Amino acid sequence: MTTKKVYIISHSHWDREWYMAYEQHHMRLVALMDDLLHLFKTNPDFHSFHLDGQTIAIDDYLEVRPEKREEVQAAITAGKLKIGPFYILQDDFLISSESNTRNMLVGLEESRKWGDPVMLGYFPDTFGNMGQAPQMMKEGGIEAAAFGRGVKPTGFNNVVINDEKYTSQFSEMWWEGADKSKIFSLLFANWYSNGNEIPVEKEAAQAFWKEKLADAEQFTSTDHILMMNGVDHQPVQMDVTDAIKVANNLYDDYEFIHSSFDEYLEAVMNDVPADLSTVSGELTSQETDGWYTLANTASARIYLKQKNTDVQRQLENITEPLATMAFDVTGEYPHDQLRYAWKLLMQNHPHDSICGCSVDEVHREMITRYDKALEVGKFLASEAVESLTASIDTSLFPTDSKPFVVFNTAGSAKTGTIETEIEWKRLPFSQGVPEELYAQLKNETLPELTVIDAKGQPVTAEILSHEVRFNYDLPKDAFRVPFMAIYVKVRVVVTDMPAVSWESLALTVGQNTTSTLPTIVSEADNRLENEFLHVKVESNGQLTVTDKTTGITYPNVLTYENVGDIANEYIFKQPEGDQAIYAHDFPATTTVAINTTKIGEITLTQTLMIPVSADETLAEEMKAVVEMRQRKAQRSKELAPFTLTTKIRLEQGSRQLKFSTHFDNQMKDHRLRVLFPTNITTDKHYAESIFEVVERPNGVSASWENPTNPQHQHSFVNVQDATHGMTVSNYGLNEYEILADNTTIALTLHRSVGELGDWGYFPTPEAQCMGEQTVAFALAFHGADDQNRTFHDGQNFQIPFTVAQTSVHNGRWAPKAAYLTIDSSAYALTALKRKEHQTEIVTRGFNLSNTAAAPLEIKISGYTPSRCTLIETPHEKPLSAILEPAEINSLLWTKSASVND
Repeated sequence: MTTKKVYIISHSHWDREWYMAYEQHHMRLVALMDDLLHLFKTNPDFHSFHLDGQTIAIDDYLEVRPEKREEVQAAITAGKLKIGPFYILQDDFLISSESNTRNMLVGLEESRKWGDPVMLGYFPDTFGNMGQAPQMMKEGGIEAAAFGRGVKPTGFNNVVINDEKYTSQFSEMWWEGADKSKIFSLLFANWYSNGNEIPVEKEAAQAFWKEKLADAEQFTSTDHILMMNGVDHQPVQMDVTDAIKVANNLYDDYEFIHSSFDEYLEAVMNDVPADLSTVSGELTSQETDGWYTLANTASARIYLKQKNTDVQRQLENITEPLATMAFDVTGEYPHDQLRYAWKLLMQNHPHDSICGCSVDEVHREMITRYDKALEVGKFLASEAVESLTASIDTSLFPTDSKPFVVFNTAGSAKTGTIETEIEWKRLPFSQGVPEELYAQLKNETLPELTVIDAKGQPVTAEILSHEVRFNYDLPKDAFRVPFMAIYVKVRVVVTDMPAVSWESLALTVGQNTTSTLPTIVSEADNRLENEFLHVKVESNGQLTVTDKTTGITYPNVLTYENVGDIANEYIFKQPEGDQAIYAHDFPATTTVAINTTKIGEITLTQTLMIPVSADETLAEEMKAVVEMRQRKAQRSKELAPFTLTTKIRLEQGSRQLKFSTHFDNQMKDHRLRVLFPTNITTDKHYAESIFEVVERPNGVSASWENPTNPQHQHSFVNVQDATHGMTVSNYGLNEYEILADNTTIALTLHRSVGELGDWGYFPTPEAQCMGEQTVAFALAFHGADDQNRTFHDGQNFQIPFTVAQTSVHNGRWAPKAAYLTIDSSAYALTALKRKEHQTEIVTRGFNLSNTAAAPLEIKISGYTPSRCTLIETPHEKPLSAILEPAEINSLLWTKSASVND
């Protein structure tokens, strides 16, 4: 008789914050760790404890018990406490490619400071699994992953598999990424609590194991059976070794052992059958009824997603590139400060944090972390800019001018508007009494001003306003210097500024140039038009947009839709029979806000009458913990005005129509979306995800019951056919849906709900997101083969220009130059940084296509490249001028031998 082996792994899935505030969970973590350290010392039979794959738990414990550091180290060294490989357990889909990367990079590095990490991609409760995980894990040296969601297991009984891409006959399977990387994967088919609270009493143990072994053997492909002894915030089972002894006495044909993932994985991977299933791409529970994909967390507390975008773009796309360039001037790079900022940011990335599905106290604390990380990023960026501008030659400008430098730190050419303030004149407090200095400057008459480039040529610019106000300098070698100054607000449109480049301009005395070109807005017929787009604002507030390149017209663009929502932070549920309310069914007014040859902006105002909330039934259903699908609540009969104010902007040289929508939300239990009909018949679409532009089907599986099909995105979603397409971009708006007509893109702008959801009743009044809200999104079009341009524009929509004033001075760097060049429209840059703790440059990016290879040439003057991994170690792959389909490409740049320091 073959003896089957049952591997019992003690663990506790530690949501750092969730249905209680962080410190409530934190104190329970301290108690758990105290118990573990005691158990390790007193029970030699206790094999080990899996610390949930996240090293931050050690930091959290030692913050309260610093005197326990040596005990923790001893437990890790002895193999009792199993740590790593990640810093936190993130939500894959709601954080950027780089945030996912840094989580692994930092986690592995910090784990190795303590000992050997568990080399398992651990995603026990991630709300879906990213399609590039196999490639990413292999780049980190990780050959296996474990997850609790995303795949439908079918068991041994020859159940028909409707879609083999997203189903497996076993709990073990191979997982293949878009680039064909493949790793071994384990599904917690009976959840990560299938061996929780094992009885010691004989009769109870018999009943427990009869059920649990049958459940596990329904899905396991080998004689190695995994039992997870723990669950969310579970205290360690102190008598688990006694329970294991009882189990061994009950069964002759099973061997029960207290074990670890290292031992289990080695055994099961050696014995898996040859016909093991392969699942591929992103795993988001496609073969289920669709209700519990939890994708609507992408629209819970959208203000968190906007703040997350603020910080990610600041660190990834502004601070790190600027600091990388500044190193060539200063020889210094803020490794420690950036690590501090990244840790603060990643502390907001667990799946119950960034998803917005916790109690209000949790999300209040998140805002503080975001603000702290953002301020660090801004400070480091300003330090880098100060060093850079001091080295850029501005000596060609008039001595009495006020030079300023514009940086494009994005990874592709960028067109957009710069509005900045230039200090024209200052009077230090050392020269007089503040109020007198203020009055003196206030009474000055400014001369006519203009903006010129380094060749002295006028640049079309607008002098918008000026004001006098207090400010101060903080010299690095002296006390603070307060002053009064005149600040002039200037607006300039920049067209096709190259990737990672700068250009010097100056504000100077002179006559501002006037253009003979027509203005963007035709006020007579509410039209905006530039070289590429013709936009008509119809009387009902919808737009008719013509792409002048293809000649195709798109009607009914910018359709606002409002419906009720009676579910929770995880899931959207429209009341039965609820009818959508559309803004175009109410009066609309327009005003022209800006109208020059460079910029046109029309302000559209629409006031809908919508219900003030759900009816009183919802409160009772929530208190009674009625599952959201069973709720009968309707929207209130009481209506109130809900005003949408949308700025519609078109700029010269831009192929992107930009929108900013503001509203003061005083309503509850509702959702607001904006619809973009494409009139393109297709069964698939594309969206930016982690290190890929993923192709997703518009339709759903036969088992899908949810009337909606919400999806995640980063900066854009695209619908196209063989001849043309539409790309909708966003800023921190991570939820979209392709409607049942298969042609309309629906972008979620706001969702108000009143409870956490899940396993009980946790009121979350702040998830109603009351008060002033502003959201930003953009629209672009393409022809048969230039969709990548709109993808780059979508990414750049989230990355502002950086502008800094400087002086007239000599410098070693040209007034206009690019730090690097990228020759590939298919390559999307995600990182330009210095190697962790070192001085080499790291560039990272990915192929915007999962199916087509593309040429790739990147150059950084004075540096020589080699391949490296996501964790910045040497790569086995050689350098190549070809970017393979779905490839994540990381390069390590070493200063060339011929270049002097």
